[in-house]
Amino acid sequence: MSDPPLSNGQLSELLALEADRHERGSNKEKALRRASRLALFWPVEASRLVSEERSLTELQAVGPWVAGVLGAWLTATDPPEPVEPPPVRRGFLTLAEVRGTMATAPAEWVDELRADLQMHTTYSDGAVPLAEMAESAFELGYEFIAVTDHSKGLKIAGGMDEAELAVQGEEIRRLNDRLVVDGRRVLRSIEMDLTREGVEDMDPASLAPLDLVMGAFHSKLRLTEDQTDRYLAALRNPHITTLAHPRGRIFNRRAGLWADWPRVFEEAAVQGKALEIDANPNRQDLDGDLLRLAVDAGCWISIGTDAHSVFELRFIEFGLALAIRAGVPRERILNYRSLDDVLRWSTETRHLR
Repeated sequence: MSDPPLSNGQLSELLALEADRHERGSNKEKALRRASRLALFWPVEASRLVSEERSLTELQAVGPWVAGVLGAWLTATDPPEPVEPPPVRRGFLTLAEVRGTMATAPAEWVDELRADLQMHTTYSDGAVPLAEMAESAFELGYEFIAVTDHSKGLKIAGGMDEAELAVQGEEIRRLNDRLVVDGRRVLRSIEMDLTREGVEDMDPASLAPLDLVMGAFHSKLRLTEDQTDRYLAALRNPHITTLAHPRGRIFNRRAGLWADWPRVFEEAAVQGKALEIDANPNRQDLDGDLLRLAVDAGCWISIGTDAHSVFELRFIEFGLALAIRAGVPRERILNYRSLDDVLRWSTETRHLR
């Protein structure tokens, strides 16, 4: 029985290694690096194009020369062995894998999806005003969405201070007054910066009116020593409901933080906090391996596109595919719960009775 053809993920890594063999800054090195990076977004497996006698130049960032490199690997009698990616590129799904997963998943994974629980607007570093972002999200069929602009500690992302958060809250209130007839709702939320000690950067009084509060680390994300205590402190912060993009990893840029994950997830379950699947293709955080541990611990899961533009709202399929492949029960995913369930959970988690 012949070995399966090289996948787009495997080709991505082979392209990265091939780029290392060329002079840095040369046209060939640049072409290989770009193709390696964008292989994550090829919608079909390159091997399928070869089997259908279609041109590999249909794929993004694949010109004639790179197509020749790929074609030689895919048609070789003795193709190169797949290579395990380094941590900075490990455990990422390709778009082809995502589409394949969704094509065979039960229809309920799409039909019963109610919400996208992380997105950004021009109140911080998003490209689209709040009303337009909400309208675009609701066009995808959601019942509710969470607007999660950054807090004041993240100045590089134009984070909101308490006064700006209140202004945004008033705009959301007016928007919800118009949406109520359709049964839709924009949740007031925030992606709040946490210190290494798990302390919030906003006045707790400004957080009390919010529907959800995401906590996130945005600094010291390249540390290699164990960060378990950092996560435990964050999860014990009484103001947050959700730990956003927990590891802080970014494809080919940052491997993310490390911790005693079973212990971290056990604490999340005890505290009733949710762990996020950040569905941005370059984040995919949590990844499949950690999601399986979170499932074993009985954690709540939240899925957000982390969209900063209308186009990025489509990233939800990456989050869904990760959840499906990790065996996350839909009843433990907030995006599949009713609005009342989510608001009740948030209140109980923050003890706002």
